[in-house]
Amino acid sequence: MPQMFVKQRKAFAVLAWLTIFSVALVWIGLILAAPLANAAGLPSFAEPIYVFFGYLCHQIPERSLHIGAAAFAVCSRCFGFYFGFLLGLAVYPFFRPLDETEPSSRFWLFLAAIPMGVDWSLGFFEIWENTHASRSITGAILGLTCAFFIVPAQAEMSRFFADRKLKRLSR
Repeated sequence: MPQMFVKQRKAFAVLAWLTIFSVALVWIGLILAAPLANAAGLPSFAEPIYVFFGYLCHQIPERSLHIGAAAFAVCSRCFGFYFGFLLGLAVYPFFRPLDETEPSSRFWLFLAAIPMGVDWSLGFFEIWENTHASRSITGAILGLTCAFFIVPAQAEMSRFFADRKLKRLSR
C-alpha cells in the first residue's frame, strides 16, 4: 500500500478519535450544565437538558450527584460511566495507536462489568447500601473499558471511509 494511503488512514483515525472525544466532552458538559443553569436561575436552559437525559437515565435525585441543590442530569452511576468513557478516550492514545482496529479481548469488557453488577446486586438484595462513590466508580470502570472497544471500532470505520475516498481519488 502506498505511503500516502497509510498517512491518510492515520489522519482519518485521528479525526474520528477527535470527533468522539469532542462529543464525549460536550456530553459531560451538558450533564454539568443542567445543574449549573438551575443554580444560576436559568431553568428554561436546564429543562431541555434534563428532558433529553431523562430518556437515558432514571434521574432519581437521591441517586444523583448535585451542584448545590440541583441534581446532575444523570445519576451518579451514569455520570461515572460517561466520565470514565471520556477518561478512557483521553488515555487510549498512550496505550494503543489510534488506527489500531483489533479490539481488546472481550474478557476485559465482561470483567469491567462485574463490579457494577456486584454493587447493584448487593444494593438490590439489601446486603449493603451502595453510595454515590460506589456507583460512580463502578460506572467509571465500565466506561473506561468501553472506550478501549469503541476506539478500534471507530478506527475500522474510519479506515473504511478513508479507503473509499482514496479509491475514488485514484480513479
